[in-house]
Amino acid sequence: MVMGLINANPVVHERKERRTRQAPESTDETAVELIDQLEIFDILFIVFPHIRDIRDPEHPYSLEELNVVSEDSVEISNEPIHVRVTFTPTVEHCSMATLIGLCLRVKLMRSLPPHYKVDIRVAPGSHATEAALNKQLNDKEHVAAALENSNLLDTVEECLSPTLG
Repeated sequence: MVMGLINANPVVHERKERRTRQAPESTDETAVELIDQLEIFDILFIVFPHIRDIRDPEHPYSLEELNVVSEDSVEISNEPIHVRVTFTPTVEHCSMATLIGLCLRVKLMRSLPPHYKVDIRVAPGSHATEAALNKQLNDKEHVAAALENSNLLDTVEECLSPTLG
């Protein structure tokens, strides 16, 4: 995807085996269904059987394989409904961090009901411009402007598209 690689030799991790979620205990159709950490992680990686991992913008690996995100990087609060995903770029000067955060945000925007509050954060101490990145990734106007850029949106779509193989 990118000509000059920022991290030419990323460490690739094995995928963790997926845990299975338990069926809800309540059969009340009017009850509010709470969401858990595993469900958000599944949304990020396997929303539908035909959609596979979010891919890294510069490597042919998923964000999970590069240990950019993991199940442990997802926090959920059900009162009010709030989801926070903290990701760790592979290098502290990663110029792809904004794009990675945008991919995570778009995936959640498309997958969660609109009343969910979503925060995307860079892990503390993992990026040279952490504060600026966190502000940009959670500013609605910055996100909307980024999604109006057709080249950037094409790159996001490429990262979110299913992989073959």
